[in-house]
Amino acid sequence: MNVISVIFGLAGGLALFLFGINLLSEGLQKAAGEKLKDLLEKLTKNRLRGVGVGALVTATIQSSSLTTVTLVGLINAGLMGFSQAVPVIMGANIGTTVTAQIISFKIASLSMPILAIGMALYM
Repeated sequence: MNVISVIFGLAGGLALFLFGINLLSEGLQKAAGEKLKDLLEKLTKNRLRGVGVGALVTATIQSSSLTTVTLVGLINAGLMGFSQAVPVIMGANIGTTVTAQIISFKIASLSMPILAIGMALYM
């Protein structure tokens, strides 16, 4: 592979990425209104809450990249400010560690207590 094809590949990939961000921003502007903007303001009212939201969202979807790209789209759409997004991105980085922490636990030793709690809640 020569240098020219690598440069074209990088340029094409960057162009597709920026096109996707633009599409996401336009879609969010059309679909979301003041209700979403108000919800985002409430969720990121203070920095600690923003970090918590970022960690929770990333732990749920298991992708800090998706969280960050979505935040960029929300900022581009004018639904969120940059100062609101920074704590959420920090929380997203914290939420990424949840997968490794889950894997590090010995789930087999916790399976019976979890099963008992589940049965108690079911009844």
